[in-house]
Amino acid sequence: MAPEPSGSAPSGLHALVIDDEAPTRAEMAWLLEQDDRISEVRTASNGADALRALDQAPADVLFCDIRMPGLDGMELARVLARFAVRPQIVFVTAYEQHAVDAFDVSATDYVVKPVRATRLAEAVGRVVAKATPGGGSASPAPPAVPDETIPVELGGVTSFVQRSDVLYVQAQGDYARLHTSDGSHLLRVSLTLLEERWAEAGFARIHRSTLVALPAITQVRTEAGRSVVVVGDGIELQVSRRHTRDLRDRLIRLPRRGTS
Repeated sequence: MAPEPSGSAPSGLHALVIDDEAPTRAEMAWLLEQDDRISEVRTASNGADALRALDQAPADVLFCDIRMPGLDGMELARVLARFAVRPQIVFVTAYEQHAVDAFDVSATDYVVKPVRATRLAEAVGRVVAKATPGGGSASPAPPAVPDETIPVELGGVTSFVQRSDVLYVQAQGDYARLHTSDGSHLLRVSLTLLEERWAEAGFARIHRSTLVALPAITQVRTEAGRSVVVVGDGIELQVSRRHTRDLRDRLIRLPRRGTS
């Protein structure tokens, strides 16, 4: 019997594991087979093999490595974007710096190797939630948060900054310095208060002294075990280890750029 089409989560998900390393591929397949929410697991060793497998039978979700010879995971995701019924994608990779690219191709999740069973189960849960009627991959974006006008004072002159123009914020004693593309402004408010107030507007803590506007991030990369984000015109900001996973998860969940 042919597998049911994508979105058939109640009867079990059809999964395709794609990784060029055989031991990793086998371990991933075994872990997924232990999950009652998965009804079938197939494997492929690269992007081209995955396309051939999908031509033979559809899949609900791909658990896909990124760095592979030939057609890599990101290129495969862009090919799949042209499918009439597109399977969900969970990237499983040893590299954290592709998080921005992952949310650009609407990945459901981004799991960093070595894969833990509990983390993989969490990713399956997110796939099921999107495949459930009413929670599909085309679910509407949350309502836009109204912009905020912030009065700032310098030398007795008050000017106004829009929150949407703020790229990042840095703690400076009892003040917070708001950085925009054309300058910076000092505001008498704590970074913690801004973090709470602007969370729904897409701001996230990446360091004990830094808050960043997630939509302003153009690159995430890892250097010597430390993550760095790039915002605006090439501005680099350090990400502390304790905030790395939360940042990656929030980037994955951002509305896809360029969609309405």
